[in-house]
Amino acid sequence: MDANVTEKVIALAKRRGFYWQAYEIYGGVGGFYTLGPLGTRLKDNIIRVWRKIFLEPYDFIEIESPTIAPYIVFEASGHVGSFKDAMAECLKCGNKYRADHLLEENGVKVSEATSLDVLEKLLNEKAVRCPDCSGTSWRVSSFLTMFQTNIGPYKENVGFLRPETAQGMFVEFRQLYEINRARMPFGVAQIGKAYRNEISPRQGLIRLREFSQMELELFFNPSDNKCPYLDDVKDIRMNILDEEKVRKGDTVPHDVNAREAVERGFVKEEWLAFMMALSQKFLCRLGIKPEFQRFKAKLEGERAHYSAQTFDHEVLTGKFGWIEVAGHAYRQDYDLKSHAIKSKSSMEVVEELDQPVKVRRRLAYVDPLKVKKDFGQASEIFKHISSLKPCELAELLDREGKIDVNDMVVGKEYFIFKEVEETVSTRKYIPHVIEPSFGIERIIHAVLEHAFHEKGDRVILSLNEEIAPYRYAVFPLVKRDGLDVKAKEIYSILKFRGFTVLYDDDGSIGRRYARADEIGVCKAITVDYQTLEDNTVTVRDRDSWLQKRIKIDEIEKN
Repeated sequence: MDANVTEKVIALAKRRGFYWQAYEIYGGVGGFYTLGPLGTRLKDNIIRVWRKIFLEPYDFIEIESPTIAPYIVFEASGHVGSFKDAMAECLKCGNKYRADHLLEENGVKVSEATSLDVLEKLLNEKAVRCPDCSGTSWRVSSFLTMFQTNIGPYKENVGFLRPETAQGMFVEFRQLYEINRARMPFGVAQIGKAYRNEISPRQGLIRLREFSQMELELFFNPSDNKCPYLDDVKDIRMNILDEEKVRKGDTVPHDVNAREAVERGFVKEEWLAFMMALSQKFLCRLGIKPEFQRFKAKLEGERAHYSAQTFDHEVLTGKFGWIEVAGHAYRQDYDLKSHAIKSKSSMEVVEELDQPVKVRRRLAYVDPLKVKKDFGQASEIFKHISSLKPCELAELLDREGKIDVNDMVVGKEYFIFKEVEETVSTRKYIPHVIEPSFGIERIIHAVLEHAFHEKGDRVILSLNEEIAPYRYAVFPLVKRDGLDVKAKEIYSILKFRGFTVLYDDDGSIGRRYARADEIGVCKAITVDYQTLEDNTVTVRDRDSWLQKRIKIDEIEKN
């Protein structure tokens, strides 16, 4: 990919109305962009294709939840404690940047798991210069990248703008499960805005503070985790860099389909491999060839706190190299279990067994004498513990190693653990989750780069018909002698039949062709004097520039 293409696409996007930086009359604000008339059309078409691939064939459902949630939601989900970036502050001018981005821009690649003190040491040892003042002294600290607000007039009623759409689907799981008539597995999607208070976004649509996501949560039984659709995607070959290759720095990917990826141990869950294959199918439908796509595993320590395995779906671009346009995560039961414990609401699914079976359970009970000795009467501790079942308490302690009650930390040593065997005819479980998550603005940029090419001094956006802002353009050869009237008649007919149509009668026909080509119009229809005689028009193909004469009634077939 040519690095110059990126700059040309950004310039074209602004000039023709795909997107541009917001608030430019006030100097612009980093991380905020406005989608123009063509950008909103492109976005809507991309969403439409996503629904066709991920939702409609499988009867997955879609919701729309609030973009603001109370503090407790993101405390339970782990975002309050984990959704942080390393912020480097220049000690000369006070400007702040992402520490890992500064190092990467200066040729030092670091893991997302690198500690704050190591990042600070590297910045100072390498004498990395501040992009603003050229200072070389740095202090690195942690920065919570969620936008905080107050819900209502009370400052203690803290809320956050959501950093992902996912939590809206998790907190509503019980309602959604019942609406879906208690059938498993099932998928829930949400499309909407998310917000991340990025420290120093400087890459156009690639890193935004407000952006749009398409996310799907696939809930399934971990004991019955077979995906019935693997054969449907057997012909989709994926370029996968598994964890072993990433760890070794090997950039030559495996060429496998979804079933092979699971059988060879690259992907842990069939549903995860299936969603990855659908993701590749989706990007191919948008016009991005398979050789410019890859799935790169994230290593332990780099993955989000909820993930047992994550693959970034990346697309090769000119200036920015490989960029992530989607993330595919195996979230296990982390979110549902966390919300169940915090809200004291059941997130369990009940499954009837064919025959009773014996199961072993681990239970935890508080040691009251030990708690009273170290914490006094500790009524708040006992009240909190009594709200949890012994099995829930054991799970929480095994996962967290402690429980927090206000300012008191109660470790595992204050509990007695027991193993019991029970005979059961039903099985209760908290579903596990596979999540494909797509950033729409990043996809828009990638699609425009891969559609962009030049033919002599002309720019052509070879957008697929499914996503092009306009299917047809209608041009009268001149604005007189009834040609404009006939052209507007054809324009109205095509619009009435549901096509997206552009009408343009300004300037020479060559200039109009050029304008249509550079915004991706698929076909240009020219109305000339012969049209008035025999009801035929000239149809010009955007990519080949070939023209043919056809009857007006046959336009839809071309």
